Amino acid sequence: MKIALGPRPVMLLENVWIPLADGTRLAAKIWLPEDAASDPVPAIIDYIPYRKRDGSPVRDESIFRYFASHGYASIRLDIRGTGDSEGLFEDEYVKQEQDDAVEAIEWIRQQAWCSGNVGMIGISWGGFSALQVAARRPTGLKAIVTLCSTDDRYSDDGHYMGGCVLNDTLSWGTTCFVLMTQSPDPEIVGEERWHSMWMQRLENARPTMIDWITHQRRDDFWKQGSVCEDYDAVDCAVFAVGGWADGFSSVPFRLLANLNAPRKGLIGPWGHKYPHVGAPGPAIGFLQECLRWWDHWLKGKDTGIMQEPMLRSWMLDSVEPAAHYDERPGHWVADPSWPSPYVSPRIYHMGLGRLSQQPLPEATLEINSPASVGIAAGEWCPYGLGGLGPEHPLDQRWDDGGSLIFDSEPLTEAAPILGAPIIELEITCDKPTAILAARLSDLSPSGEATRVTYGLLNLSHRDGHEDLQPMKAGKSYRIRLAMNDVGYTFPPGHRIRLSISTNYWPIALPAPERATLTIQAEASQMHLPIRMPQPSDDELPAFDAPEASAPMATTVLKPSSLERFIRIDLVPSRVSLTVKTDGGLVRLDPIGTVVGHEKHMIYSVAENDPSTARTEIYERFDLGRGAWQTAVQGRTVLTATKSDFHLQVDFDAFESGERIFSKSWAEKIPRDLV
Repeated sequence: MKIALGPRPVMLLENVWIPLADGTRLAAKIWLPEDAASDPVPAIIDYIPYRKRDGSPVRDESIFRYFASHGYASIRLDIRGTGDSEGLFEDEYVKQEQDDAVEAIEWIRQQAWCSGNVGMIGISWGGFSALQVAARRPTGLKAIVTLCSTDDRYSDDGHYMGGCVLNDTLSWGTTCFVLMTQSPDPEIVGEERWHSMWMQRLENARPTMIDWITHQRRDDFWKQGSVCEDYDAVDCAVFAVGGWADGFSSVPFRLLANLNAPRKGLIGPWGHKYPHVGAPGPAIGFLQECLRWWDHWLKGKDTGIMQEPMLRSWMLDSVEPAAHYDERPGHWVADPSWPSPYVSPRIYHMGLGRLSQQPLPEATLEINSPASVGIAAGEWCPYGLGGLGPEHPLDQRWDDGGSLIFDSEPLTEAAPILGAPIIELEITCDKPTAILAARLSDLSPSGEATRVTYGLLNLSHRDGHEDLQPMKAGKSYRIRLAMNDVGYTFPPGHRIRLSISTNYWPIALPAPERATLTIQAEASQMHLPIRMPQPSDDELPAFDAPEASAPMATTVLKPSSLERFIRIDLVPSRVSLTVKTDGGLVRLDPIGTVVGHEKHMIYSVAENDPSTARTEIYERFDLGRGAWQTAVQGRTVLTATKSDFHLQVDFDAFESGERIFSKSWAEKIPRDLV
């Protein structure tokens, strides 16, 4: 990474209070060109709950000082009730959150150092915020950069996938709950106020994952903050960025296809990371691309960025399966629009263990997968890539033993795909609901199976996520399942493999009872989005090398560590996946604050009994400086019966090593065809 700055000297405003109409003040950290008062600049806002002072400052310093040095007011804004902001936190993406942002943008526009033009940028929550606030059309918001985010909070946000409950609901739910209860910083809010503010947060704390699990259909709870409800509400320019290893890889495609506002898309090999530090690599000069975007939309400069193709994608090359990759080989391609005129479907017919472009003989096939199929899936969203890992899928032969598999003949020429592979199955099911899991893999001549993409569908959601319909035993249904979008080149000599199972644990919780699916193979098909190379692909200019300003200086006081292992118990029969991360202890040198983080995740299930599935999450955050020493921790356990989920959440807060607050929740949540 090249350390670089622009021509304008920068000053840092460690904390600026932004007043709201109800008397609440939001805490902002602002990097500002020193001469902005006499030469006003556009503002760029990252609006998230991850603590500007001690949660995200290492990353923020490297990004926002860089932008400021190129003539922008760079603002990291804590959401109400988080970090150092006043008020109380409710839940993710509530209307109040967007109301506050609209007010804050108006306040920022009125400052003497602001030109009146505003942009928003963010990854994950910050990317969500940018889209949600854009849909409110605040005056002055001209453009956003949204990374690893979603337009649909129900279908693509770590809670549900195809109507299946994701275990990330518990993993992220624990993080969200515990993280938001942390103390504000006494140096910012005042020695006389911090403790009372913290106690208010603790008394207000509630694990909102209770609501996430309760709302099992796509109802108004999820529609709030989902911009897919009205794409036309977004009228500012949108730069949608994602990565193939990320959990939100399909979102840029939907945004490009459905928005009417000016838009561009960029998809690389990365996980849940900014592309200038993207992993797996190669990383790119993403901050320079952002400057081209900001200069065009916020300063009116002709940077040429809007004359370039709408979508630029990294086409992954074939690799052997591995839990971690430093880099993924491949090449860039560009498409003028999405859907792309360069993509056309190729139909593969299904037969007994076979995929063919020609019709195959009749075959009636049954599948009733062990509950542990999915153990080789890796993470739904690899948050730790480039840091800890390993989070990628393993060799898919682990899971293929409990699946129906369909293989093509060895390819005589490369088969590059870009978009969402789709399967259409003619099936019957002997239970009211079941999970349909489909995986697309690259089968090498030596037998290794590398997962390319996958998709899930709760079969009671086959006609949508609002009005559910149980499956009727003996009745045949035509089922369509779109897998996650991907860009990948199957090389000559390799086979294409489609695997179908009735479980995908621990990414998704099992169905209430074991189900047998019967597939009429000769009436079923797979559609691959073939994207052949174009001459224009070779004309693409290379991205610049990554650069950023220097990150905040830190000192490691205790190194981090990671354990990730699979355990098979024979008596009693049980399979478990354990992940233990210890972030160590790190001092943020400019402010002297020491931060620490631990997280343990244990997923277990008996092979032939979905009711034994158990998820346990433990998480702890330590935060302190001098006499101010605090910690918060939570433990979540989810079990299930055929009819109900049972959720237990225990929470504790500590000051100077002494427990000062403790609370528990025990919830019985009826299952609604999940």
